Amino acid sequence: MTTRPTPILEARRATKSFGPVEVLHGVDFALRPGEVHALIGENGAGKSTLMKCLSGYQPLSGGDILLNGEPVRFADSEAAERAGVVLIHQEFNLAEQLSAEANIFLGREIRRGLFLDRKGMRAKAGALLQELATPIGTRLPVGKLSVSQKQMVEIAKALARNARVLIMDEPTAVLTTREAEVLFNQIDRLKAAGVAILYTSHKLDEIARVADEVTVLRDGAFVANGPADEMSPDRMAALMVGRELKDLYPEKAGETGGDVVLSVRDFAVPGHVEAASFDLKRGEILGFAGLVGAGRTELMEGIMGLRLASGTVRRNGAAVRIRDAAEATRHGLAYLTEDRKGRGLLLNYGLRENLTLLGLDRFSGIFVDEKAEEAALDAAIRRFDIRAASKTMKVGNLSGGNQQKLLLAKTMLVEPEIVILDEPTRGIDIGTKQQIYAFIHELAREGRAVIVISSEMSEVIGLCDRVIVMRSGRLAGEISGAEITEEAIVRRAMGLETTGAAMGREAGHGG
Repeated sequence: MTTRPTPILEARRATKSFGPVEVLHGVDFALRPGEVHALIGENGAGKSTLMKCLSGYQPLSGGDILLNGEPVRFADSEAAERAGVVLIHQEFNLAEQLSAEANIFLGREIRRGLFLDRKGMRAKAGALLQELATPIGTRLPVGKLSVSQKQMVEIAKALARNARVLIMDEPTAVLTTREAEVLFNQIDRLKAAGVAILYTSHKLDEIARVADEVTVLRDGAFVANGPADEMSPDRMAALMVGRELKDLYPEKAGETGGDVVLSVRDFAVPGHVEAASFDLKRGEILGFAGLVGAGRTELMEGIMGLRLASGTVRRNGAAVRIRDAAEATRHGLAYLTEDRKGRGLLLNYGLRENLTLLGLDRFSGIFVDEKAEEAALDAAIRRFDIRAASKTMKVGNLSGGNQQKLLLAKTMLVEPEIVILDEPTRGIDIGTKQQIYAFIHELAREGRAVIVISSEMSEVIGLCDRVIVMRSGRLAGEISGAEITEEAIVRRAMGLETTGAAMGREAGHGG
């Protein structure tokens, strides 16, 4: 039997409290050189808090952090990084106006005497990004990079610090399958070099791919630990939520046969979408699938009046012109953005202010009716199962899943007939996903029409009555019923098949 290496970084009986609320309850956790230890749990289980305590961003309230077997107190994250413990944040920690190379070496610039060694930093940054299969110009400002390229810059920044312990918080949340595979290969290389890796992800198939060991947290407490090869994704999911998740997706209603409530013809968003035509029926869930960059988000933002666009949009048969979000709301459309933190929520405000922002006219006359707002918030908390320590807490301190449920509540407060959901479960745990899937089906049963944009193949297949696939800014095909399979979606997304396409010239009956 192979002897495992001694832990390099440990938490023993770790507790953490925020005011009177204890969020970690005596957790033990150990990271070993050359191994990937996955930390999993629902949103709010305590994963992020434990990671921040291990990497110097938060002090423990009780218990110990051990580095190489010796108790250590990191004064801050910089002290942890000097000791070789580096956290890659789920939310980017980049200076958008600076170049990629400047970000990679920010605070740790390479010098030659009194001067910066710009040539050396450029060469090393280029080499790191080349290893990550991201051959971008290193002088480019980070603000001009795509979301996935920014993630790779974050990873390159961590690698440049010669980490002995690398803590990765949802590193593939914004990566394509191909980019994720590049990251997994990099993790294999780091393991072989003896780096200890803490890895969190809500994608349980990823855990099976990369992890050697798995620890499960629930409600801030240790639940289970064991070798990854002895834990199936189903077993991990059941441990996370405390129940079996056999029916993740509600049963589909089948053919809706509803009236067409939204008809889009020859729609174009300059630089992103061309000649898009499709119909949406009452009571159906219509999926939009495709590779990242296919134009799905831009198409929906154009329909909502958030982007300059051309073409014809009809609501219940009548032509409408939507020039901004307020007009979209008046025509019964609501859009849940994929960027909940950047564009969906005000992170420094409370739950009430966020909930009522979109429908503020419903609560205001000469003054805002805060009592009515509170009643609306209480109803939303019950309906969407929003879990918060306090209704007045800053939304930025909620878990990702509870932020998403609040964003859903905000979107639905204006009672739309058509709901467009862009990546509705990105970065949230499987238990919360199940709740959101049930809610989406409830919307369809109520007679609302739902559009779901998702990069998760299983989500599109499990949720949608009909799927339109986009490729390079065009509608590449339509699939429905039993024909909605991974192979059918991939073939259209890759341009290998376009039969049944909802491409507009003949799209008169649901595509």
